[in-house]
Amino acid sequence: MSLVPEDPNRVLLFDTTLRDGEQSPGISLNAAEKLEIAQQLARLGVDIIEAGFPIASPGDFEAVRTIAREVQGPVICALARANAADIDRAWEAIQDAERPRIHTFLSTSDIHIQHQLQSTREDVKGLARASVAQAKALCEDVEFSPMDATRSEPAFTAEVLRIALEEGATTINIPDTVGYATPDEYAEFLTELYELVPGLRDVVVSTHCHDDLGLAVANSLAGVRAGARQIECAVNGIGERAGNASLEELIMLLHTRRDRLGYTTGAVTTEIARTSRLVSRLTGYSVQPNKAIVGKNAFAHESGIHQDGVLKARETYEIMDARSVGLDANSIVLGKHSGRAALRQALEDLGYKIDGSQLKLAFERFKEIADRKKQVTAMDLEALVTDELRADESQAGYALEWFEVEASNQRPPFAKVAVRTPDDSVVEGTFNGDGPVDAIFRAINSATKIDARLREFRVDAVTGGQDALGEVSVVVELGSPEDAVKHDTPGVLSGKRVTGAAQAVAPDIIHAAAIAYVRALGNAVGKAQAAATDAELAQTP
Repeated sequence: MSLVPEDPNRVLLFDTTLRDGEQSPGISLNAAEKLEIAQQLARLGVDIIEAGFPIASPGDFEAVRTIAREVQGPVICALARANAADIDRAWEAIQDAERPRIHTFLSTSDIHIQHQLQSTREDVKGLARASVAQAKALCEDVEFSPMDATRSEPAFTAEVLRIALEEGATTINIPDTVGYATPDEYAEFLTELYELVPGLRDVVVSTHCHDDLGLAVANSLAGVRAGARQIECAVNGIGERAGNASLEELIMLLHTRRDRLGYTTGAVTTEIARTSRLVSRLTGYSVQPNKAIVGKNAFAHESGIHQDGVLKARETYEIMDARSVGLDANSIVLGKHSGRAALRQALEDLGYKIDGSQLKLAFERFKEIADRKKQVTAMDLEALVTDELRADESQAGYALEWFEVEASNQRPPFAKVAVRTPDDSVVEGTFNGDGPVDAIFRAINSATKIDARLREFRVDAVTGGQDALGEVSVVVELGSPEDAVKHDTPGVLSGKRVTGAAQAVAPDIIHAAAIAYVRALGNAVGKAQAAATDAELAQTP
């Protein structure tokens, strides 16, 4: 069965935000957050969603299974190492998908074979044959990746690929796993593989390039020009180490330079900015201002010469229209006198269909903000509704009830907080700090009796102006969860560290910081609970 697109210039978008992207340090998405991202990826128009690594944990398995059951349109893919247990678990997670795929991988570089696998080339060939055959017996759509391909001997990689094709692989991915290749090397490597393995022309060949040398997008494009018709990438370029090829950059590269390159995708470009913001909020990974396509400065002009040119004709200094990627969200959509029906319509225009209690809560938040802001923009609404929809998720039962803070330059800031715990009791804590935010964070620790440490703290304005909403991102760490987590909350294996990330939006950044910290702490506790459960299951005979 050939899955090569009928249009020879059609490039498939394989998004690995939920798998490779989530492997970035400090990122820990829960099932609801993963589903939210997957649904947005479907709206964006990606062709394949790599939903996760089901064997990694029961939580990852459940997230992949939920996405497989609820997200329609894209192929839903699960990753599996080249062993029977991984492949069976992957299939169990995705078997209910409308269009399932198993993606199995095995290293082919001598560096990995000798030092990581501690095996031989012959063993690798045997494992490749067995794993692809097993996956194919379960699922018609099978992808195979020779990990660290670009540091492998082409002839040996070709042998392994021939085996994978013989056993029925429908997509062959060529990873630049450590971001080592240059564009010309990567193109030459693919060209040689096409010559050594003629059967590659009957299946989809894919790129998977990491950004360790800043060449992931360039290498991906080189691969496409050499014949690949699938690109593996991630929103905002997140992923292991320096990250993956950036989904938004590749989409707009192929879209903007179609005159030169001639390739197309199925992406809805106006969904790019919203997708980027969603992933940034949920992962806690900010987008640098000068990031191509989605950075705050991507369409900003400081130079007087540039400003003058753009005012006269946009194309003098802009090769893309900001609206084409959905960056027109600063438009004013509602005012303080707008009613519930107007809010619902504005949210539907932004792609959010909510009703009942969710609409009631969103309307209350909107009125709270509208009393402080004269003009509420689409970006404000998007930040508010996504924050409200996440408010009760993955906090392990912790919620901020109220806070008080006193601050001046005459004495140390003092904070008092009340936090609702998983057993529905309210605990209070007080503390001094180096500043008002530090005092609140320490007071939350005191109230919950959880010795969390702040790893990252960031404040951003949702829009411009003095009345802009503040968006706070927090990452906390529990050093030894068995000792640190109280209230009968189980920890994880001794010596392990657990992180939790969260965001919150409010007109007052101190309030937003307090909410975000409690959420992040709850996320870390939930992660510790899940790890402890996994450890118990692993020890069960």
